[in-house]
Parts: sequence; structure tokens; C-alpha cells
Amino acid sequence: MAGTRITNLQSVGKQPPLILPHQVTGAAPDTVQMRIKTSQSSGDRLSQTKSMVLQDPDLPPRPISRHRRNQSQHNIGGAGAVETPVVLNGEYLNKAKISEGGKKLRKNWTSTWVVLDTDKLLFYKDSKQEALTNLKPGCSPDGMDLCGAVAEWTTEKSSRKNVLQITTSSGSEFLLQADNYHTISKWHDAIKMTADNLSKGAAGKASDKPGIRRANSTEYLPRHGLPSKTLSLPRPAPESLCTKDPKPEHRRSLMFKSSKLTYSMSDSADKNGVKNRLKKFITRRPSMKTLQEKGIIKDRVFGCPLLALCEREGTTVPNFVRQCVEAVEKRGLEADGIYRVSGNLATIQKLRFLVDQEVEFNLDDSQWEDIHVVTGALKMFFRELPEPLFPFPFFELFVEAIKTKECKQKVQVIKKLVLQLPKPNQDTMKVLFRHLQKILTCSRKNLMSTQGISIVFGPTLMWPELDCGNMAVNMVYQNQIVEFILIESPEIFGLQNK
Repeated sequence: MAGTRITNLQSVGKQPPLILPHQVTGAAPDTVQMRIKTSQSSGDRLSQTKSMVLQDPDLPPRPISRHRRNQSQHNIGGAGAVETPVVLNGEYLNKAKISEGGKKLRKNWTSTWVVLDTDKLLFYKDSKQEALTNLKPGCSPDGMDLCGAVAEWTTEKSSRKNVLQITTSSGSEFLLQADNYHTISKWHDAIKMTADNLSKGAAGKASDKPGIRRANSTEYLPRHGLPSKTLSLPRPAPESLCTKDPKPEHRRSLMFKSSKLTYSMSDSADKNGVKNRLKKFITRRPSMKTLQEKGIIKDRVFGCPLLALCEREGTTVPNFVRQCVEAVEKRGLEADGIYRVSGNLATIQKLRFLVDQEVEFNLDDSQWEDIHVVTGALKMFFRELPEPLFPFPFFELFVEAIKTKECKQKVQVIKKLVLQLPKPNQDTMKVLFRHLQKILTCSRKNLMSTQGISIVFGPTLMWPELDCGNMAVNMVYQNQIVEFILIESPEIFGLQNK
């Protein structure tokens, strides 16, 4: 008979209860229930129940439910309808996570203890962590849900061989790799089978729910039969069946994105307002000259033009130069290698800071007891002048003068050039060379000669404005000029040679 369904029930030592028509799950009103006793034996009875469903012969037979609960209770669909899940014991594989939620991550390979569960892939640091996790349920390992996941081989995401790429339904991407092809191939087949089984199971659950509804109406149409007035929710998409609820942090990120979109216009307006305020602040900012006149910004000593420094101090020789010269002449004329030996750079910088801040200091203080710190600061002062003590326009003139062969003529030419220098340059040069003359008077003790002093002060007191020539040649001329002026300083500057 069409539409007949027969179910065998077996019981041991107890007669099955009588099943009434209204108690049969899914039975139609036109169902006739019969119980037929076939045989009896000691301690065993066999009962057989036939359920005859009277249906319209034109309609196709009703599909059999594949739900596990129906199979276990009513033994419908037969064994093997759902494949047995694949479970693989732990094994060390190389793992790298390259994407999370569609956002690319930096690839970092790590050796991980991987375990394939019934519906997910678990990652442990090592096998000991797996045992510890089993003992402590609160310790959950990192995992990956395989429902809706796609496992495939890849050669583009890594230069390693035997690389397996797994893409989850949430958009995360993992790479698994092993040097042994048979090992990774086993995991590829098992993961792919598990993902397919989970997808089929989710699709089977979705097929049990009717999903046809008339347009512009709440009337629901079943797959077979006349329309009924039962209200039903719309059929969800298969992808949504195998995805879990988003994590709280995902919700927060979505809320943040939506709020960012909502307030994008106001944010841009705020940014424009900030820009306008900054522009007004910059345009209204007082000039450097105004700040200097008010004393808010003070001019430095190191790096200040010689003419401006002397004009500010009201002298023709900078005060710092005079202080250094007096300190060296007081306690450093006989120091070994004076001006040739370098002092402690940190202490020199500390002295420079005090000078620039116009803080009162005494070079006879114990912190400046090393005379080489004083000489180092004096040399730094001359090196950091924007224009050297021998001004740029006079560099080539002094070079041509030093090339003169006759000594008396050379002295007259250089003396004439010195007298043409600005007054601060001329007076500072006179004080400095008089001081160096005193250094030479103690040359037996300090072991400094005219040639040694010229090598130190040649590049310090003069250099060309543009380094377009031969640097070695210029250095030779610099040393020769300083050495000649040092030797002939009594004649050039009118000094008395003691």
C-alpha cells in the first residue's frame, strides 16, 4: 500500500505498551494502528506493529527525517546515514596564522601540537599542555571551528613545501605544514572530510525546515500538500547555520565601525576647526626678534657671528675668549701637549651649556681643573663660528699671499690683509696669537712647536666658504698661513717678542 510505514520494535522480558493513534509521532488523522502477536518464547516476546497511513496516492511519499534523535528512538533511516566523525590524535605540525576576520597578519611559523576533534581543530604548545588541559577543564586551548571551513593545498602563501591552507567561515586563514608529505596529506584528508560532514549535517538540518512562503503574505506553504495558516520564520542561509555568534570583541569592533561612520562628518569638521586654530596661532606667534627684545629667547655664544657677539657684549674680543686665555696662561702654559690633547667631551659640553645660558661660572672651579677642557672649549668656540676668524672673502687672498717667495714682501702683504679685517676679527686674532706666543716660550715643557700649533689651529681659524677645491691642498695652505703669522706676529701685530 502507498504511504505504508513499518517499524520493528524489540523488547526483552517485557511486553511493549499499546500505542494509541494520537501518540504516534507525525501520524496523520487517517492512521490505523494494529498490533500483531507473532510468537512467544520463554523470556522473549516479539511484537510487530504496522502503521498504515492513508494518504493521497497522487502525492509523493513524505521524506524520512534524518535527525539523530529520530533514528535513536524510532530507528528510522537505517545505520550509517551520518558518517562517523574523524578524530586524529596529536601530532607536531608547523602552524602559521596569516589572517583573522579578513585582516592580514604577519606570518610567523611555530611548531604546534595539533589535535583534530569531532568538529574543530585544537592547537597546543606541546603534548604536555594537552594532558594538562584534559585535567583542568578551565584551561581551553586555541582552536578553529571546521564548520564551513575550506581546506586546500597552496604554493602562493609560503615558499615551504607541503603547505595546507585552511580558511574558516569567519574569514580567518591558517597554514599547516610538515616536511613529510604523507603526514600532511593525512591531515588534509581528515580535515576536509570533517569540514564536509559538518557542512552536510548543517545543510540537512536546514532541509528539514520548510522554506517556501508566498510573497507579500504570512501564509506558509509546505513542500507537499495544501497551504496551512502556520506562521514560520524565513529559512536561514546555510552559511549562517554553521557560524557561531560573534565574539564580544567583534561586536565592539562593529559598534566602533558604525559609530565611526556615523560621526565621520563631525570628526572631519573638528579636524578642520583644529587646523584653523593652529593656523591662527602660528600667524599670531611673535617673531624671533620680538622674543629676543623681550628677553624670552637669549642669543647663544657658541655659533653666534663674531661681529654680533662683540656688539652685544660691547667689546671687540669675546669675553669667553679672554677668560679661556687667562685661565690657560695662569695654570696651563707648561701642560704637556696643551691644545693638542683633547679634553673630556661631556665636560666641554657642560661648560658650553653654561656659557650659552649666560650663567656665571668660574674657570678656576674644581670641575674645570682639567686645563684641556678649557682649551677644548676655546677650540670649539672658533670651530662653530658661522664665519671663521679669517673671513671667507679673505681666504683666497691669504693663500695667494703665502705663495709669495720673498719673506719681507710676504710679511707686508699679510700685514696689510690683517689690517683690512673687521675690528673684532683683528683684535681677537691679535689676542689669540699673543697667547700662542706665550705657549711657544714654554715649548720645552709643553712640547708644543710652531708647526704643532699651526696643525691644530690651521683648520680651526680658517676654511673656504665652498669646499670646491682640493681639501688636502687647502689644509696645507691653512697650516702654512697660521704658522707664518705665528712666527711673524711681532711684526704683523706690533707685539713685543719676549
